[in-house]
Amino acid sequence: MTETNKIGAYKSVAEPFHVDFNGRLTMGVLGNHLLNAAGFHATERGFGIANLNEANYTWVLSRLAVELDEMPYQYEEFSIETWVENVYRLFTDRNFSITNKDGKKIGYARSVWAMINLETRKPADLLTLHGGSIVDYVCDAPCPMDKPSRIKVNSEECVSKLIAKYSDIDVNGHVNSIRYIEHILDLFPLEVYKQKRIRRFEMAYVAESYYGDELSFFMDEANPNEYHIEVKKNGNEVVCRSKIIFE
Repeated sequence: MTETNKIGAYKSVAEPFHVDFNGRLTMGVLGNHLLNAAGFHATERGFGIANLNEANYTWVLSRLAVELDEMPYQYEEFSIETWVENVYRLFTDRNFSITNKDGKKIGYARSVWAMINLETRKPADLLTLHGGSIVDYVCDAPCPMDKPSRIKVNSEECVSKLIAKYSDIDVNGHVNSIRYIEHILDLFPLEVYKQKRIRRFEMAYVAESYYGDELSFFMDEANPNEYHIEVKKNGNEVVCRSKIIFE
């Protein structure tokens, strides 16, 4: 199998109802496109969610980091390429590149995934998936950005709270990974987005939360234009952490 055949490419358009007041695609929608591309790529190679569900397994996103030079503008076409960089026993690294309408690379993303048993919610051995054939798709295409980092939040002052509602819940019955991104971005006032853009965005998912859970948000300004955020459910258990770098 050639390296090219190991990479999936998926075209899309920045629909006007998917952009913000600047006319640029939102980070949440881009995140959905990345996850969709991952799903298409896995399904085309025999290890998509539908196939896993038949055996009582599913994929869960553990970490996501995105770096961008620019965001697609409304009505502009863009494409996402994705490939598997590494496969370990309990995790796999999946990378992405984002290309604009002119064929220029405008961003990259790195992600870490686990396969879990739907009943026990425990990680499963990826090297036993289809006899270990997932390793046949490992590709060394370049992804010139740092891997997801360790995020630490020291603040004990809650800056926002919300209750997980209907629109937060996905097909797995827990708060959707992209909804956390949207809620975190809502912590910043509109003026920030008028003056700056997101250069790097990271998510680290720790635990699941469900309908009716109270989500509390804590934030540190680690450096100028760099913020670390922690989300806890029901007062104490950490569900995710995020890092945002503006420029």
